[in-house]
Amino acid sequence: MEIVPSIDLKDGQCVRLKQGDFSTVHTVAPDPVAVAVSYREAGAQIIHVVDLDGAKDGVRRNEALVSAICQAAKPALVEMGGGLRNLQDLEEAERLGVWRFVIGSAAISDPDFVKEAIVRYGDRVAVGIDAKEGTVRGHGWTDDSGRDELEFAQEVASWGVKTIIYTDIATDGLLKGPSLQHLKALREALPDIELVASGGVASLRDVQKLRRMRINAAIAGKALYTGDLPLEEALFEARTGNLFEKTTLIPAITQNAETGEVLILGYMSPESLRLTMKTKKVTFFSRSRQELWVKGATSGNFLDVVSITADCEDNSLLVRCRPHGPACHTGRSNCFFNEIPLGG
Repeated sequence: MEIVPSIDLKDGQCVRLKQGDFSTVHTVAPDPVAVAVSYREAGAQIIHVVDLDGAKDGVRRNEALVSAICQAAKPALVEMGGGLRNLQDLEEAERLGVWRFVIGSAAISDPDFVKEAIVRYGDRVAVGIDAKEGTVRGHGWTDDSGRDELEFAQEVASWGVKTIIYTDIATDGLLKGPSLQHLKALREALPDIELVASGGVASLRDVQKLRRMRINAAIAGKALYTGDLPLEEALFEARTGNLFEKTTLIPAITQNAETGEVLILGYMSPESLRLTMKTKKVTFFSRSRQELWVKGATSGNFLDVVSITADCEDNSLLVRCRPHGPACHTGRSNCFFNEIPLGG
């Protein structure tokens, strides 16, 4: 699961609304580009941008700002919604550096546009379904389409859309938790769709609940600004929480990324895994000493992390790395040299 931090733009600033009501708009940060940089530095891989000016009246006034955000966010990717109502709008967004296009109101009124967009852009097209009391809203959440949210989501999926971003307007901006019941129904009805939850995500507990429901990603906004949801902690819980559901320690096999040689087996706790991901140096948890230890801290033979992969059942990790020297304390390149003869 991923956490996708949100930047809502209006009049050149980061703002928040309550339940989509434009009369409640208030500035939460004056410099959206600086906010994007902070999200990137925290480890976000995707940043969600909403052009509220475009969403409400179809007039986009934030093109230069969106372009600056896309540049500042790299290597993180930017997805954008708000006022994308034809192919020309998508072409312009692509020129600004936008990676994925979130189509909202136009999906209600112009299904053919969405289908054409999928032909041209494939998985880079997502549909945003914004609903209140079970019916889909459009035009900055101000118009009630009368369409049932679940039926509309199934129709959208039939067009070939792979990603649906669902927002329950009743929970947005209130920090009271996401709409789990609605999301559960969508997950069960569309098991193969990439389902993104938006609205109400306010705590690590919310992230944990969504992860256990097999929600693919969650967009967080207000809780990041208030500090209720620290982004680094939320990203860690979303990406790795499933590894420690049954145990506090998980075996981690290290492998030379260049040669494929298996180097050493150690165990990782949530904290040692967090440090490994943050520092890019293998950090284990010593079962004998009951403490964290950085591999190579004494000898200088650090293991620089290239990638981390979990097995199919999330029971162990494969850590590909570049060793600074022998991985074993004996001076050997790896710890696996005590051969056990096979029986007759």
